[in-house]
Amino acid sequence: MRFFIPLTGAFVLAGARLSAEGFDRPIPQPQSATAEFWYALACITLVLSMVAVQWLVSRR
Repeated sequence: MRFFIPLTGAFVLAGARLSAEGFDRPIPQPQSATAEFWYALACITLVLSMVAVQWLVSRR
């Protein structure tokens, strides 16, 4: 217990000295044509897979 107070003080001082610097917001970059193509392909694939799941689980 006698080491608790000095140890707490050491952590407080170390935390004050090692504080993080301010946050800089990232600048958004324009999306490339390749990224748009792959995103469109992923969206179409997702919709087709949802249709396939609906077809597989539907009761007739």
